[in-house]
Amino acid sequence: MSPRTPLPPPPPPVEIRAWPDRNALLVDRAGVLNDLVARQLGPGRIAAHWGWAVLLATGWAFVGTAVIAFAEALDVLSMLFGVICLVIGLGAVVPTGVAMVAGLRKDARIRRLLAQWAELDRQPATDARLRAPGLSLAWLLPGGLMCALGLFVCVTVPAAARPGHDTYGMVVLTMGLGLVCWLTGLIAVTKALAHRRWALRLLPPAHLS
Repeated sequence: MSPRTPLPPPPPPVEIRAWPDRNALLVDRAGVLNDLVARQLGPGRIAAHWGWAVLLATGWAFVGTAVIAFAEALDVLSMLFGVICLVIGLGAVVPTGVAMVAGLRKDARIRRLLAQWAELDRQPATDARLRAPGLSLAWLLPGGLMCALGLFVCVTVPAAARPGHDTYGMVVLTMGLGLVCWLTGLIAVTKALAHRRWALRLLPPAHLS
């Protein structure tokens, strides 16, 4: 489904619900929940998230290169090279950051809709698929690795920097890339854990429902 397709509406208030019977309600509920889970965790969202991460890291690499060029500029051409890198970097970082914030807001809306539709009823036979353990792991494991890598870089690079040997620009570049890894990894881990918490709270196993 296209990412531009509007999200499903919340379930109607109790006083105006018009499902003819419970089976009709369950059919609509299952369709909406499956759609929402796919929008939140599906392969398309995975590809988009890590695509944004690569673009953000690339943009920051240009920004860091610009900082290095400004710090070590020897002539006008060096300054011009720095300006070009800065423009390219900001041209990638700013819209990517805006897109990622928009994605986080969309995820918050999806979580609210998931909670509202799941609370309508229970259907253990089909709800089990909504737990999506495979997709959750596809978010959790790479996200955890990226968090660890980013944290390692952010801690070790400034600690190992030596005055006169490591330039300020290089430290900024490397720490920025580490921060990108940590931030994008944290988003992925948070998404996986939030879905797991929703599944445990609103979709209990059959023997508990």
